Amino acid sequence: MIDLVEKLYYTGDLSDNELAALIETDDKEAAELLKKYADETRQKSYGKKVFLRGLIEVSSYCKNNCLYCGIRRGNTEADRYRLSREDILQCCENGYELGFRTFVMQGGEDAFFTDEFLCPLISEIKAKYPDCAVTLSLGERSYESYKRLKEAGADRYLLRHEAASQELYSKLHPEEMSLQNRKDCLFQLKELGYQVGSGFMVGAPYQTTEHIIADLRFLQELQPQMIGIGPFIPHHNTQFAEENGGTLSLTLRLLGILRLMFPKVLLPATTALGTIAPNGRELGLQTGCNVVMPNLSPVRVRKKYDLYDNKICTGEEAAECRGCLQRRIESAGYEIAQERGDCID
Repeated sequence: MIDLVEKLYYTGDLSDNELAALIETDDKEAAELLKKYADETRQKSYGKKVFLRGLIEVSSYCKNNCLYCGIRRGNTEADRYRLSREDILQCCENGYELGFRTFVMQGGEDAFFTDEFLCPLISEIKAKYPDCAVTLSLGERSYESYKRLKEAGADRYLLRHEAASQELYSKLHPEEMSLQNRKDCLFQLKELGYQVGSGFMVGAPYQTTEHIIADLRFLQELQPQMIGIGPFIPHHNTQFAEENGGTLSLTLRLLGILRLMFPKVLLPATTALGTIAPNGRELGLQTGCNVVMPNLSPVRVRKKYDLYDNKICTGEEAAECRGCLQRRIESAGYEIAQERGDCID
């Protein structure tokens, strides 16, 4: 396995068979080398900098019925909420004072958040905080909507493809959802000049190594500026409640592989990673990650944005959350960068 890690480090790619072997190995020596090379690679472009993204979870309403998600339309027990314009601006004000220079508005696909609501809000945020980036993660929208949001000042858009294989996608989503449409949205976002983020779940029900390789190949085709992966974590009010979650070892292995395949990409150490292991985010940072996304949402709504069970940091004020992450980042040997943190070309 050592030779495959070496080859990936020096060439940035492997054949499907080689990738499969590396994804499936439990070779500890190979894992250590992958971690070492992933860290070296991220430091070549970004040094020890870790970029903060202030996460504002704007709505737990969602029109979709994704089979794995706690805020799916069909979960009648979900506690729904929407943040007001004033709530969102207050989150940005708090975040700016805490040193955040990217705000991420994320939510379910909620028809309340029209272009008429979002465009003036984005413009106001950009006017108040011209040194900040605005990232949106609001699902599939029309080309015209993406264009208007970009013109209003949005810089980045996160839209995980979740599963690049049609076979797997159809097992995780209802019939009315289309993988092709999701892929089309991602390429439209790129065409419009957004910095684009995509990604997939690790260890999702029915997922095979072949499905993961399909994800990696799709990402090579898309060439996003950001890639977000995290372990699948079951939610008690979905049909996957009794399924096993994604493992720490596979998630870390894939983070290392992604860093070597995409040397300059922005790669978050996700909340889900910190949920399945107390030191998960630190391990992610040591395996090529260079982004963390602390929560700026009002504490009163955090538990309601309930994508999966046992989510961490739902009771902390924004300042506590940031302070905790700073300590964790520094303990892992890195430093917070108080800047927008754009992807290096």
